[in-house]
Amino acid sequence: MEALRASYGETSSDSEIDSDPTHLPESNKPSSTLPLPPLDLLRPSNSSGAFDCSLQNNHLNRVRNFPHVEGNFALHVYIPVSIPLVPRKELSLFLRRVTTVVPGLHAVDVDIPFNNLAHDVRKLEQVVLGREFHVSLGRTVPIRVHQRETMVGMLRQRLHSQRRYWIDFNKWEVFVNDDRTRTFLSIEVTTRGLAEIRKQILAVNEVYRLHNLPEFYKDPRPHISVAWALGDISDSLKRVIEEETKRCIINGELSQKHLFTCKFSVISCKIGKKAFEVCKVQEDQG
Repeated sequence: MEALRASYGETSSDSEIDSDPTHLPESNKPSSTLPLPPLDLLRPSNSSGAFDCSLQNNHLNRVRNFPHVEGNFALHVYIPVSIPLVPRKELSLFLRRVTTVVPGLHAVDVDIPFNNLAHDVRKLEQVVLGREFHVSLGRTVPIRVHQRETMVGMLRQRLHSQRRYWIDFNKWEVFVNDDRTRTFLSIEVTTRGLAEIRKQILAVNEVYRLHNLPEFYKDPRPHISVAWALGDISDSLKRVIEEETKRCIINGELSQKHLFTCKFSVISCKIGKKAFEVCKVQEDQG
């Protein structure tokens, strides 16, 4: 099963990093040509290039993708996604029913137990589904502080010529991280938008490869993650999702084509606590 790399809260404490995650640089124009970075910028943050997944974060027993090292910053490249208002109510009703059967689910990012929200569909709509989600275009990996400028510049160069397209988020799916320490309830893209996202992943892979960073999974399955639970509960969660999906389709509560649709318009890159705009499609483009 495709593994999902947890990418929440992995930052360094460098004082140069802006605490505002919405900060974007003034200019997002790509450089016309960028030379290859010096060899010292392409070396991994440790001599072996291996990331230790055994260290635990005390917060909710979450397992880190890699140990905290002073001067390292977590890099994440993604497409920001907002769920439109109309589908949120149907999705929140679906989540409430799942929560009554599968305890221990938490909202991604905000880490609020669903049990505290299940009785209030409005809170599920606002707190869980009303925030910004992301479709990952690369693994979350550590880079050194002096690699930030080169990384952002090369990403802009590879991704600057993007056009707007529609993304259909088609179905509920369950993913487990590589260490099988966390299970994620997600909404996957399987039709419209899939080819475009996979091309963007290939472009990000090129930049990662030049920096000697691990590339994305060979058969990427783009998705947003809505909830997580400790341990590997994929079998039980999948059974509940399949049963609820069938019931909702039969009752006309969910579309057989997609759960919601949105337009692609921007790719962002987060390094530590600072966010950068890699590319943005202009409004007059198709």
